[in-house]
Amino acid sequence: MRLLLIEDEAPLRLTLARQLEADGYRVDQANDGEDGLFQAREYPVDLAIVDLGLPKRSGLSVVEQLRADGRTLPILILTARGSWQDKVTGLEAGADDYLVKPFEYPELAARVKALLRRSLKATSDVLTLGPLAIDFSAQSAKLHGEPLDLTAFEYRVLEFLVRERARVVTKQELADYLYPHDEDRDSNVLEVLIGRLRRKLDADGTLAPIETLRGRGYRLTLQ
Repeated sequence: MRLLLIEDEAPLRLTLARQLEADGYRVDQANDGEDGLFQAREYPVDLAIVDLGLPKRSGLSVVEQLRADGRTLPILILTARGSWQDKVTGLEAGADDYLVKPFEYPELAARVKALLRRSLKATSDVLTLGPLAIDFSAQSAKLHGEPLDLTAFEYRVLEFLVRERARVVTKQELADYLYPHDEDRDSNVLEVLIGRLRRKLDADGTLAPIETLRGRGYRLTLQ
């Protein structure tokens, strides 16, 4: 899963990013509201963690603008303001949950996990699609009950296709999801990853789990 952390307090932002990455998330960072809004608009993000007290553009404004854009990603707001009015204001702007500073990391981690699970419309960390079971918490998958031996990048490709299974995913979207936005992308590498993932999901060629739509992208066919 790819998270966007928008927080202007550098020590807190860097600490949270390290902790979230240790839990297996990809974390993009922004230290002001303008950059945070730009990243949320330009790159595929599964969940945003937004501090309310941001420079250049307030966290509240970021949330309001994302919702006005029609973006439905889960948003967890961080606030140093503990009054119920501030919490209600954040939630009414479109946030899904909030945490009041200071907080302990396990609480944030639990909120993130719950919001991601809700966004996937899953009642647990494991989602089953036909013979495939993907465990978002453990970042692993099983096929017909047997563990799949996936590399980190293969898992990320599978996870993204599962999450976006209702539509066609373009190569550009997959590249944006897999790599930091300032890193060179190679479409050949992406095609190799898709090929390897296909073989691991469908060794005998009977399942056809990933459909290629020429000129458009890829779609997971499992339901």
